[in-house]
Amino acid sequence: MRLSYIVNALSLVMMSIGLVLLAPVIVAIFYHDTNSIFPFLSAAIISAGFGFLMRKIVPKAARLDNLNDIKKSEGLFIVALSWVVFTLIAAIPYPFFNLSIIDSLFEATSGITTTGATILTHYDYSKAFFFWRSFTQWLGGMGIIVMFIAVLPQFAVAGRQMFFAEAPGPTEDKFTPRVRNTASLLWKLYVGLTIILMICLYIAGMHPFDAICNAFSTISAGGFSPNGESIFGYHIPAATWIMAIFMIIAGTSFNLQFKVLQKRDLKILFKDDEFKCYLSFILIMSSIIAAVLFFHHNYNWLDAARHSLFQVVSVMTSSGFASIDYTKWTYSAQILLFVAIFFSSCASSAGGGIKVTRWLLLFKILKNEISKILHPNAVIPVKYNGRLVSPDVLRSVFIFIFQYFIILGISAIIITLIEQNHTIGLTSAATAIGNVGPGFGAIGPMGNFAHMHIISKIILIINMLVGRLEIIPFLVMLSPDFWNLKNENLK
Repeated sequence: MRLSYIVNALSLVMMSIGLVLLAPVIVAIFYHDTNSIFPFLSAAIISAGFGFLMRKIVPKAARLDNLNDIKKSEGLFIVALSWVVFTLIAAIPYPFFNLSIIDSLFEATSGITTTGATILTHYDYSKAFFFWRSFTQWLGGMGIIVMFIAVLPQFAVAGRQMFFAEAPGPTEDKFTPRVRNTASLLWKLYVGLTIILMICLYIAGMHPFDAICNAFSTISAGGFSPNGESIFGYHIPAATWIMAIFMIIAGTSFNLQFKVLQKRDLKILFKDDEFKCYLSFILIMSSIIAAVLFFHHNYNWLDAARHSLFQVVSVMTSSGFASIDYTKWTYSAQILLFVAIFFSSCASSAGGGIKVTRWLLLFKILKNEISKILHPNAVIPVKYNGRLVSPDVLRSVFIFIFQYFIILGISAIIITLIEQNHTIGLTSAATAIGNVGPGFGAIGPMGNFAHMHIISKIILIINMLVGRLEIIPFLVMLSPDFWNLKNENLK
């Protein structure tokens, strides 16, 4: 890998993050909160300053006009390192609010990766603090690299390698010839949906500031809320329905959404294999849980439907919001909700987890293998949305799912041994790598992760980052050949 290319890209990212950090400073000034200005202004100066210093230390990086011939390995490294750096910078303001270093890293990682797990034991913090928590989720929801590709000319062509490294999936689904145009269109859609949701929540009766923060966390499938009891704390049923709808949208492929808007044809949604499966699972699972709530918890049908739909969508899309304390539900309802965590959202969406596409392809592979046993000489290709799927893609699906559960299993075992609690061990590991957020038991929707051991928190921090980048970039970096840095001469 070429050091100058890496430094050039990373310095641009750090200087851009410095500008982004001015947003909570503006919020602090607006609310006349002088105490909150310094933490975020300091982080902005540190980020921009280090970015500028890196270009001075490696002058060849500053002379690069663009990154058009960037290699795939360099793209992977830049993406992974950008997320780690953004997490470190995002954590800088938190110690000023009396959070420990590890807790600050945990909260920042949970925000950037849109996980939504929190270590907060109280919510007596400033508006700028809560704005930053939700804003980090909003930035991470679409992807920080996708944002920089959209706004930085230097990434106009080179962005392709980083675009698919940041949001890898079974297939590369793009809808414009140029990746920068794709990134720009995705962000326009993302911003538009966020503004619409803000207005809807305000009309429903939510305070403007809370509407902004919750809109940021909903569209990004994040889960952070200024209210310590999540959406349940607002007691606004209309807001619950609205957010459930927008969480479904957040878990739907943004590429697919754009095609629907571009062609003005809603039928496109229901022609897509992944979306049909995604929506069907939501409706079936929420209907079953609604029945359980109605017959075993004495909910009326409307409340049973509202809470079951909201919670199923929340865990499937990895949002992590709570309209009710689901840890008080029956064991059967909780098990169904836990299963929904693994089914996940659509590829190219703000949601985390394994993704519906991979499950679809896996089941198609298994179906074909069964058919081959009955008909040994048959050649049965795997198709997705009417198109043939290459053997390389099918192999990558197997590898990804295998790696996902290996990491989950190892993490769950270690955390269980540390915490001496299998519920916390299993659900914290599952919700961290799936970027879901709250788990069950003491780390449920009305609980927090503050009481966990420092080693458990570090494991969860790693899981959150690995889950957000879908494992591959981090595994690639374990190869010794990957770290062959070269400070080459520029022509």
